[in-house]
Amino acid sequence: MPNTIIVGAQWGDEGKGKIVDYLTESSDIIVRAQGGNNAGHTVIHDDQKYILHLIPSGILWPEKKCVIGNGVVIDPVSLIEEFKKLEKQGIKVSPENLYISDRAHLTMPYHRLLDSHRESGLGGQKIGTTGRGIGPTYIDKVERSGIRMADLEDKQFLEARLVEKIAQANTILESADSPPLELHTIIEELESAYSILAPFVRETTSFLHNQIAEGKSLLFEGAQGTYLDIDHGTYPFVTSSSTTAGGACTGSGVSPRAIDNVTAVAKAYTTRVGAGPFVTENAEFSDRMHGMGREFGATTGRKRRCGWFDAVVTGHACRLNGADQLALTNLDGLDGIETIKICTAYRLNGENLTTPPSRVESWKDCEPVYEEHPGWPDQPTAGVADIQSLPENAKSYLNRIDTLCGCPVTLVGVGPDRKETLTRN
Repeated sequence: MPNTIIVGAQWGDEGKGKIVDYLTESSDIIVRAQGGNNAGHTVIHDDQKYILHLIPSGILWPEKKCVIGNGVVIDPVSLIEEFKKLEKQGIKVSPENLYISDRAHLTMPYHRLLDSHRESGLGGQKIGTTGRGIGPTYIDKVERSGIRMADLEDKQFLEARLVEKIAQANTILESADSPPLELHTIIEELESAYSILAPFVRETTSFLHNQIAEGKSLLFEGAQGTYLDIDHGTYPFVTSSSTTAGGACTGSGVSPRAIDNVTAVAKAYTTRVGAGPFVTENAEFSDRMHGMGREFGATTGRKRRCGWFDAVVTGHACRLNGADQLALTNLDGLDGIETIKICTAYRLNGENLTTPPSRVESWKDCEPVYEEHPGWPDQPTAGVADIQSLPENAKSYLNRIDTLCGCPVTLVGVGPDRKETLTRN
């Protein structure tokens, strides 16, 4: 298999974890390149559910190697908790199958507190952050005052940097009547965590370069989605990292020249968690999905906002990421619906747009331009074993998405399990 980047083509939660897990069989190294434990991948195999936050989905395959790259921000305590949960499910995590970049920045207790403090102060303009400290961690990274995994080796440097950062945080948190952070408590916590993590830490960029030179195939696991990208998303309702294909290169240290394929992932409809514009959002459709027990966030359990498939969003994401193919998940979520809608354009100020606007205020004023397609209410796709057995109307729906997005749908999900993935030429 070629070196492949998996990227979300919507607002995250597209089912990337399942697609990564499906493609891992023909890959050697699985790389996570950005984001933090604010993202969650859910993988279901043989009726066992695995929820992953920092560790790549490839960890479920014992013969594969996984890498947490330099672009990821790591909460050390959270990562160790993830180790323990996986081990309880029979998944071994060791320095033989997981490597952690020594350049990855660390999410500290003060980052989490500052995240919640800032979000609560936004009132009606809340971003919808998970409160995991991701934004403040990336702020420190860009401000060049962060702490990286390699810094845990130098206790003197670590203590000096923490004195400064804790003092700054306590000054801000005083106004929220938050108990002051204690230096010794945080140092003890970090030392305890590093005693476990130290064998996993290494210079991962050279490792990846060597693996490519040896002919091994890399699979880059994206977190979140294109429209949460700090540059190209629905700013300011975005995350703090680059969620596009380019972010996989900077977040891992692998050159774009080494990438052979980009696979975009989208649902057969559209969802989003948290605040921000969502042109095709539909309350009735959301209620239907939640009533079926679907569309609850893997990380927070929050109800996802739901709406019809948005070809404006997905098509632009395919172009932006240079997608070679599109994996469409959750087709079975449309089972039982008489008439299905696809948004083909946005109506704004009397004009039809096929590219999303830049300003969030313009997004709010956009009206979806829909075309309607007959559903397959009496022919469920759930459990279908091959692409030819799909209902004819479902096949037509996929053909239309091909055309509107300018990218062929090659993988189709008809259920949550790894085996419920159909290949389409």
